[in-house]
Amino acid sequence: MKHATATALDQLERLLERLRKLNGLSERKRGIFYHRSKALLHFHEDPSGLYADIRLAGDDFERFKLDDANQWEALFKAAAKAVA
Repeated sequence: MKHATATALDQLERLLERLRKLNGLSERKRGIFYHRSKALLHFHEDPSGLYADIRLAGDDFERFKLDDANQWEALFKAAAKAVA
């Protein structure tokens, strides 16, 4: 699964805008977010759709499918909790 291209990230721009407003998250490169000095969240694409990988506990990432608004909201809530 490859990292999301600029075109794929364009589809997620409203979600990216919300994530950019979270205190504690910094976007070092478009679609790649850090919390403090550690990578927290990034996006992937493949023929089955768009995905986000987010580090919720320890060093492992959890994958979120991003097909609809409910899935976007679940990712946003997970990100907000991770930086709280």
